[in-house]
Amino acid sequence: MSGSALRFPSLRARLRWMVIAILAAAMLLLGALSYRYTLKEVHELLDGRLAQSARTLDVLLRTGGMPPDGRPVVVPTPSRTPAAHGKGTHSYEPEVGYQVFAADGRVLATTANLDGMPAPRADDKAFRDVSFGTRRWRVFQLPRGSDGEWIRTAERYDSRTEISQALWVQYGLMLFVALPLLALLMGWAIRRGLKPLDTLARRLLRREPGSHAPVTLENAPTELRPLLDALNEQIGRLENALERERRFSADVAHELRTPLASTMINLDAAIGAREPGAADSALADARECLVALARRTEQLLALARLESGEGRRAMAPVDLATLAGDVIDEMVSVIAHSQVELVLAPLPPRLVVHGDEAALRAMLRNLLENAMRHVPSGGMVELALSRAGRVAVIDVVDNGPGIPPERRAALFERFHREPGTRGDGYGLGLSIVQRAAQMHGADIQLLDSRFGTGLHVRVSLLLHGDEAARER
Repeated sequence: MSGSALRFPSLRARLRWMVIAILAAAMLLLGALSYRYTLKEVHELLDGRLAQSARTLDVLLRTGGMPPDGRPVVVPTPSRTPAAHGKGTHSYEPEVGYQVFAADGRVLATTANLDGMPAPRADDKAFRDVSFGTRRWRVFQLPRGSDGEWIRTAERYDSRTEISQALWVQYGLMLFVALPLLALLMGWAIRRGLKPLDTLARRLLRREPGSHAPVTLENAPTELRPLLDALNEQIGRLENALERERRFSADVAHELRTPLASTMINLDAAIGAREPGAADSALADARECLVALARRTEQLLALARLESGEGRRAMAPVDLATLAGDVIDEMVSVIAHSQVELVLAPLPPRLVVHGDEAALRAMLRNLLENAMRHVPSGGMVELALSRAGRVAVIDVVDNGPGIPPERRAALFERFHREPGTRGDGYGLGLSIVQRAAQMHGADIQLLDSRFGTGLHVRVSLLLHGDEAARER
């Protein structure tokens, strides 16, 4: 097994060992507490039996008395071995003894196993541990009223030790037998519990490339549902990205083929021209084709950036009034060569929206360029910015031929051009406008021009939070 496999075990192994470790820790802690509590209760029970034996002996002595000759009585005690006791005894049967002392410390009566144990002192505790011979004894000492006599009962620690050992065996067996069994059961339970993950992995392996169908799992556990939702969302994003790439590649191949071919033709013409004037004319035409190629490439890249959502990472307050002035300054040469009058309505002092400046700039520039391409020479395009409540409004109105309402929806399709369109448009302008508007949650309306003919494009964007609050 490799080192990485040891450092990063499978989820099943990780869960199994974590559960076993937690169970082992809990069982050890509970076992230790239970052992201590049980042993404490056993000691208290045996101590109580010693005390009860001493009091029983006291009653017997009071009723029966001691032998009149005053000689000490030594009572023989049997061994604790089963052979000495016979078949009816148990190996746990304790070895006990007793002693009776006079006030002067003389032994009045004793069992043989305690013969010779020193007499108790007045300051001794009732219960105490005594080492006598080679054994330890648990003793209880009871004074007999005011005559100064004592009764002592004692029990060897052997029985208590055996009980402790039995408890250790009981709890140890529980751990050593139960833990492996629990490990097997936990492994089976974890395999059953993680079976939906195996099912999900098999379905993903069998999934056809390019499939748009969502990944589903019957009776999916609650913990897997967010994973399935996130997985389907990521698959959808990946499919959309791949589709955008395929579409962009096809669009580039389609749209750049014509200007490249025209450029090559003009260059070939310039190379093969015999007169300087013809060569200059062909080179000028080639340059115009390259300018058109550069502009078309710029539009395609702008549309690709908008569709990929790159601008969403650069949202910031943008003043539309300032942006409109900058766009018009950029388009001065285009406006001058278009032979179209651009009318700029008085701009508000401040019109701030929350958005991506590059995307808004592309949207405004393409609105103006699209309008100017549809207006005949000598026509007019009007740009107006205004505030309507909590909304910033961009109005671009022209007096061109206009577009019938039934065909306006098709204007947002890429590479769509209306028949008879003036200029060198490529059908990408309003697609860029639409993507920028969608990125900002803006609304686009295609309305009738107030000039009687032409088109009126209105884009409505929410004002920035501070501007909206000031408007209220």
